[in-house]
Amino acid sequence: MSEAQILRTVLDRWKSAVDAHEPDRVASYFTDDAIFQGLHPYTVGRAGVATYYAAQPLGLTAAYEIRETRRLADDLVLGYLEVEFGFTDRPPLTVHLGVLLSATDEDWLIAHYQVSNLN
Repeated sequence: MSEAQILRTVLDRWKSAVDAHEPDRVASYFTDDAIFQGLHPYTVGRAGVATYYAAQPLGLTAAYEIRETRRLADDLVLGYLEVEFGFTDRPPLTVHLGVLLSATDEDWLIAHYQVSNLN
C-alpha cells in the first residue's frame, strides 16, 4: 500500500468520527501513547484525544488534502496535510497538520498529531 493510501485510510476514519462528533471513536485511531497537539496544550494518550474532541462544537467537520508523504520506515508513515475545519456558526478554520502513523499488529494508527495555524 502506498503512503498516500495508508494516510487516506486512517484519515478517512478520523474524519468520519470527527464529523459524527464521536470523540471516543476519534481517539481509537491513535496509539495508546500518541502525542497530540491540537490548538490547545498537548496531551499524551487516547484519553486526551477524546477529551479534546468532546470539547469541540457539534457540527464540526474536517476536510483534508494531503500535501506531502514520506515512508520513514516499513512501519512509519509521515504525512503533511492541509485541513479545513468547518463550523455551523462561524467561518471555517484552515490549519496545517503533521501526522506520524505507526503500523501496529492490528492496523495503522496515529502516533503523533500536530496542528499549526499559520494564518
